Amino acid sequence: MKNTTIKLSLLSAVLLSQLHAAEITLKPLEVTSTAIQTDELKSTDAVEIYTQEDIEKAHVQNVYEFLNQQTSIVASPNYGNPFTQKLDVHGYGSSNGNQNIVININGRRMNNIDSSPQLLSSISPSSIEKIEIIKASGIVLAGDGANAAVINITTKQSNDKDVSFYIGSYGLVDGAFYAGHKDENLSISVTGEAQKSDGIRTIDTNGNKDKNKFSTATFNLAYTPNDTIELRLGASFAYMDVIYAGSMTEAQYKENPKQQGTVDYGYGSQPSSSTYQKFDTQTVSTGISYFVNNEIALNADVNYEKKSSEYVNSAVYDYDYLSFKVDSEYKTKNTSLIFGVDGFDGTIKSTSIDLEKKNFAAFLMTQFKLNDFTLKAGYRFETIEFTNKNGSDHEKDNLNGVETGINYTLNKKSSLFLNYSHSYQYASLDSLFSFFTGTYSGYVDPSQANNYTLGYNNIQATNKFKVSAYYIDLKDEIYYDAFTYKNTNIDKSHKYGVDIYDKYIINQKFNIAFNYNYVQAIIDEEAGTSFAGKKLPGVSDHNAKATFSYLPNEFATLSLTQEYRSEAYAANDFNNNFSQKQDAYYPTNISATYAKENWEIFAKINNLFNQANGIWIKNDTIYPVNFTTTALAGFKLKY
Repeated sequence: MKNTTIKLSLLSAVLLSQLHAAEITLKPLEVTSTAIQTDELKSTDAVEIYTQEDIEKAHVQNVYEFLNQQTSIVASPNYGNPFTQKLDVHGYGSSNGNQNIVININGRRMNNIDSSPQLLSSISPSSIEKIEIIKASGIVLAGDGANAAVINITTKQSNDKDVSFYIGSYGLVDGAFYAGHKDENLSISVTGEAQKSDGIRTIDTNGNKDKNKFSTATFNLAYTPNDTIELRLGASFAYMDVIYAGSMTEAQYKENPKQQGTVDYGYGSQPSSSTYQKFDTQTVSTGISYFVNNEIALNADVNYEKKSSEYVNSAVYDYDYLSFKVDSEYKTKNTSLIFGVDGFDGTIKSTSIDLEKKNFAAFLMTQFKLNDFTLKAGYRFETIEFTNKNGSDHEKDNLNGVETGINYTLNKKSSLFLNYSHSYQYASLDSLFSFFTGTYSGYVDPSQANNYTLGYNNIQATNKFKVSAYYIDLKDEIYYDAFTYKNTNIDKSHKYGVDIYDKYIINQKFNIAFNYNYVQAIIDEEAGTSFAGKKLPGVSDHNAKATFSYLPNEFATLSLTQEYRSEAYAANDFNNNFSQKQDAYYPTNISATYAKENWEIFAKINNLFNQANGIWIKNDTIYPVNFTTTALAGFKLKY
C-alpha cells in the first residue's frame, strides 16, 4: 500500500498542471573533449553526447545510473558495490568490459592498473557539463584499454551556484553542492557530495544490512593572466565505506533477494574482513597551455593520484599513480592536428606484493575537411612494462594503435561515416597472480582488436537518429578461467552488432529517447578447451532503453524509463552448458520534476514494479542488483 501511495502521488503531482510546455528543438552537438573538435553530424566515429541538461533531468544518484539508464553503456554493481560498478559495451562481458573502456575526467585517465573498476562515483552528477562516448575508436589519444570505447567527462566552468538534497527509501540520504565563478581571466569551481544508505540486503542472522556511505569533493581553477597563457590546477578526494552482501542460491533469490544468502558474515562489532571495504583516493592535477597564435597551442598536464583500499582486518593495498601529457595542437577552419607524448607510472603495494606498471607513448592525430568530406587518421606507439619488485618477473611490450575514418555529409541534416581502428588492452596486474596463493602465475598477453564501424546520422529539429553497425576481430582477448583460477587469453574471437539511437520530439508536450544495441560475442579458438563456437558469457544479445517524457507545462516534466537486457550465459559459463542462466533485466523507472527560476523539486521511483534482478556467476551463485523498488525525493536551489 505504501508503494502504491507513492506512485499515485508522483503521477498526480505532475498531471495536475495544464499550461503549455516550452519549445524544444534538437541540433548537432559539439564533440569537444577529443582535441580534434567537430560536431556529431560530421564525426567519423560513432559518438553519443549527453549535456548538463540531460544529466540534471535524469536525477540520478551517480554517473553509473545515468550511463545505465540513458546510454548504450551497461553498468552493474561490482559484487554489490554501488560506487565501483563494472561497465560493458560492444560485448566484452560483465567481467572484463570495464578494462576495455578508457574513462577520462577533464583529460585525466581514471583506469586502474588492477581489475578494480573506474571510480565514477567520485564525480558528482551536479558538476558535469558533458559526457561523450566514442565507441570502437579513440585509441590514439586515450591509449591502453580503448578497445570498446572511450568515455570523456567534462566538468562545468560557470558562474552557477546550486545545492541539492534528497532522501530515499532504506535510509538513503544525499547532499551535493556546486559553486563556480568565471570571468575573463579566472575560472574557479568547488563541488562536494555526501551520500549514505542503511542498506537493503541482510548479511547475517542478526539482521545487519549491507550499508554504505560515500563522500567526494573537487576543486578546479584555470587562470589566464594574458591572451597567451592558461594555468590550471585541480584537486579532489573521495572516500567510500562499503559492506558487501554474499551470493545466494537460485531458490533463495526467487524466494526473497533481500535475504542473507548462503553465508552468514558474522557482523559482530564490525563486518568480517572479506565484506567490509574502506577506500580513499586523493588527486592533484596541474597544467599549462601556451597559445602561440589563434592556430597553434602547446599543452602540458601532470596528474598524481594516491589511493588506499582496505578490507578490514585484512590486507591494505596502496596505489600511487603519476601521469603526464605534453602535446601541440594546430587548428584552422579545415585542418586539425595534434601530436605529443604521454606517460604513466603506477604501483600497487601490500604486505605481500609490490608491482609496477609503466606506459610511455607518442601519438599523432589529424583531421581534414574537404567540402562534404571529413577525413581522420592517427597513429600511436606505446611501450608498456610490468615489474614485480618482490621477484624477477618483468615483461615489456611495444604496441601500435591506428585510427582512420571518413565522414560524408549528404546534406545539412544527414551523413554517412566509416572508420577502422586497431586497439589493444594490457592485462590488469592482479590478473598475473594466482587467486589463491598470490604468486606469479604467468604472463597474460595484451589483447588486440581490429574494429570496423559503418554508420548513418540524421539530425533534424524534432528528431535525432543514429545507427551504426560494427565488427570486431580480436586476438588474445583476456578472460578469467574459473576452472584453473587463472587469467589467460582467448586465442581468437569476434564480435558484431548494431547500435541504434533515436530522440524524437513528438510535440511540445511529448518526447521519447530510445537506445538499442544488438551484439554477438563469439569465441573462435582457445587451445586446450571446447570453447570454439561458444558465446562469451555475461553478454546479452539485446540491450534496450527508452525514456518517454511528458511536459504538461514549462515547469513540469514526468519521465518514464524502461530498461531491458536479454538473458545471457552466467559469467563463468564458457562452455555454455550451465543449468542456470543470467536472467533478463527489465526495471521500470519513473521521475517527476517541477522547476522554476531558481528552485526545483523532484521525485523518482526506481524499479517501479519490484522486478528482481541479479548477476549470475555460476549455478546457485547469484548477486542481486536493483532487486527491489526504491524511491527518492528532493530539491535543488540555484543562485
